Parts: sequence; structure tokens; C-alpha cells
Amino acid sequence: MKYLIKDAAAKVGLPTHTIRYYEQEGLLPFVKRDENGNRIFDEEDVKWLEFIVCLRNTDIALSDLRKIVELTQEGEETLPQRKQIFEKHKEKMMKKQKDFDIAFRKIDSKIGYYNNLEMKYEEEKESANK
Repeated sequence: MKYLIKDAAAKVGLPTHTIRYYEQEGLLPFVKRDENGNRIFDEEDVKWLEFIVCLRNTDIALSDLRKIVELTQEGEETLPQRKQIFEKHKEKMMKKQKDFDIAFRKIDSKIGYYNNLEMKYEEEKESANK
């Protein structure tokens, strides 16, 4: 199946201007154009866009994505370098996950604290109304 940019954008949940930006940044060198210069996305292009969205949601740097594209274009002998980029990014994500876990525990503690205060307040209010 073939998609115009607006269709590909809708499919992956990105604005068209973001896809154009990603192309300018060198992240979409494989996307073809028709005789009128319109971008034509195939299923593999859409899958790549979905992968970019996924990685961007994890705060991967555009420079890392660009490097992956460049290495991909160089061929299979660059597999170890591409793998290394993902391993380093995964380490960053794991550190961030630990930070989030700590934050969740602190937030849960604070919510528990407020729940106790609310219960106390409601009890005092009920006692005052008797």
C-alpha cells in the first residue's frame, strides 16, 4: 500500500510538518517521490516512522537516529555500531526508569498522606456536625 504524507502522518500520529522535519534531518532517506515531487510512503516507510515515534517517545537524540540511518545505508557490516547505539540508549532509558520508579514511590507516598488528611478532615467535620 502507498500513502501520501498526510495519510502516513495520520497513520503514525504525527503532524505532516514533523515528518518533513525528520526528512530534512536525514531520517527518511528511503522515502520515494512521485512525478510531482510528492512523498510516497510504503509500508516499510510507515513502520520506520512508527519506530521513530517510539524512540522519540523515549527521548532518543535525533543525532543518534541520523547515525543509525547513515550506518544502515552503509550496509550490514555496521550492525555492531547500530546495536551499540541502541544499547547505550537502553542504558539511558533504564536509568530514567529507576528515576521514575523513585518519583512514583514519592508521589504515592504524598497521595497517601493527602488521603489520610482528607479522612481526618472528614471525621472532624462529621464530629462537629453531631
